[in-house]
Amino acid sequence: MKNWLEKQFKLSAFQTDVKTELLAGLTTFVTMAYVLATVPNILGGAGLDKHIVLTAMVLLIILTSCAMALYTNRPFALAPGLGSVGIVASMISNEGISAPIAAGVIFWSGILFILISFLGLREAVVRVIPVSMKHAVSAGIGLFIALLGAKNCGLIVANADKNNLAFGDLTSPSVIVAVIGFILLLVIKVRNIPGGMILAILVTTVIGIPFGVTKLPESLFSLPANIGKQFLQVDFAGALNFAYIPFLIALFVPDFFSTFGTVLGVGAKAGYLDEDGNLPGIDKCFKVDAVATSFGALFTMPSMTTYLESSAGVEAGGKTGLTVVFTSIFFALSLFLAPIALIIPSAATGPMLIFIGMNMLSGMRNVNYSDITEYVPAFICVTFTIFANNIANGICVALPAYLIMKIAAGKIKEIEPVMYVLVVVCMLYFYTIV
Repeated sequence: MKNWLEKQFKLSAFQTDVKTELLAGLTTFVTMAYVLATVPNILGGAGLDKHIVLTAMVLLIILTSCAMALYTNRPFALAPGLGSVGIVASMISNEGISAPIAAGVIFWSGILFILISFLGLREAVVRVIPVSMKHAVSAGIGLFIALLGAKNCGLIVANADKNNLAFGDLTSPSVIVAVIGFILLLVIKVRNIPGGMILAILVTTVIGIPFGVTKLPESLFSLPANIGKQFLQVDFAGALNFAYIPFLIALFVPDFFSTFGTVLGVGAKAGYLDEDGNLPGIDKCFKVDAVATSFGALFTMPSMTTYLESSAGVEAGGKTGLTVVFTSIFFALSLFLAPIALIIPSAATGPMLIFIGMNMLSGMRNVNYSDITEYVPAFICVTFTIFANNIANGICVALPAYLIMKIAAGKIKEIEPVMYVLVVVCMLYFYTIV
């Protein structure tokens, strides 16, 4: 087995070992475990059976993440994108669109992904993105992850009265436990303690018990549901109705930009990017991501996409696909031990996401600050990722700004022809959300 793992995942070449990959896989699982509650609850509110959704989702996470591991040897885990989950839930509950048609729209968006991925267009798009913008995407994702972690534990909240973000209740048990967890993580990182990330999460979880933040489960075991009732409940033809094109675009464009942003961002964190900011073998990652979306649609599952939380595993030392193989094993166990997995509170994972996000800002040092047409679009990308609360929004604002500034500066020769197409796609995206 050891020889097979070495041959398949090239552990020594990446200067890692099975133990490190195991801890990294566990860290990724722990930071992703919230999907076990959020996705079934959101889709359950739209009328789907949340028990079936949970089982189908876990199986899809296992299959797609293992496919990513074996085909690309990258530590990228996949799960339903929360943005697409919200869109699909809205289609069914607010727009009155049937679940089979919604599944059909997801399927065709996946087919669109497959076409552009296997034709190499997705990789070509990434290659024409300027180097400064690629680093900005990574930094923007970092701030997005940090904000996500701060919001999840209640440290930062939306202030409705002032219409802005502000500190939450700093005396609340969740925030107190999160602060303790963050301090603990800082000490662990400074002391360079092995397995520090997962250790900090587990200790913080235990600390949360007397605060009432960590809720002990009533039972330890659960049984998977029969997913046969939700399999192939897809209206392929009905989803091709012209009226559903806006929903197709709303699913496709954000996932397109978010996926390449996440892959580049996590890839940069892992040290995979070359001097031009490109990720070798990124086309393989896109192919797995594309096929995963269409395959997931067969179970009425929103777009399966590469997860930001993969960065937690990378921070914990994960370097190869073996990381997410272990993540998949832990998700498989969660089919039967979901109550135990769900006891880990956001107050325990939030500090980890904040720390990871801050570290990802280091990419901004590679931006060319001597050229205003480079650094301004880069900062637009970072700021609007946060201001608009979406990775795709940040990218879709920055690309038109980049094009306008290059033309105004008389640097048209620096603009790749594909960039014009991307800007048109960005405009189309904004048209759909307006």
